[in-house]
Amino acid sequence: MHFLNQQHPPVQALIFDMDGTMIDSMPAHAQSWVTFTQRHGLTIDVDDLMRRTTGRTGTECMFELFQRNIPEAELWHLVQEKEQLYRELFAPVFKEVDGFKQFSEQAHGLGLKVGVGTAGDQHNIAFAFSNLLMPTAPHAVVGGDEGHAGKPDPAIFLETARRMNIPASACLVFEDAPFGIEAARRAGMRAVAICTTHTPAQLAGPHVLASVANYVDLTNLKFLENLHVATS
Repeated sequence: MHFLNQQHPPVQALIFDMDGTMIDSMPAHAQSWVTFTQRHGLTIDVDDLMRRTTGRTGTECMFELFQRNIPEAELWHLVQEKEQLYRELFAPVFKEVDGFKQFSEQAHGLGLKVGVGTAGDQHNIAFAFSNLLMPTAPHAVVGGDEGHAGKPDPAIFLETARRMNIPASACLVFEDAPFGIEAARRAGMRAVAICTTHTPAQLAGPHVLASVANYVDLTNLKFLENLHVATS
């Protein structure tokens, strides 16, 4: 793990991806894709589909899956069908990524702004927050149904930074997927890899400050305290 160098300003804000980063939801997303494609008579390699779609918006995922032009009304119906399946699967076993809420609260306590930049839509965001019950709300939340391109495009992260009024170079992104790690790089942001679904090697990059299994590991490493000292 390394922290900072002189090319970067002090960290002023943390931006969290949601699925697989704040909440341990990727197995439910994978299962929802299996059920959804079976309903529609499609045979897929779910691991390959997840590799091609994780971090992309719901509409981008549907274009990737069906490989055809889809009328807008049908497109949103398909997205809603798939995401409803996901929420039904995950609700009974809902779980945060270990230590996330405590870590987020610690960040607030150190005076850092906290944002969420996710390809998830407003319904999945509301579902996540209603189950997480975070003691302190994020300063900004940007979703994938607001018209921004999905990851690896940096648009979602850049908009999150803009809403917090923090320069991109002063933001630190937490991500669990290669597209998200790449989006952070393209945004000019440093990143921390949360290895719930990928290996550190799959989430590597010169802008990645640490790779951990969860936020308990970051807490044990005194990550925020060291970051605070390094950026004060």
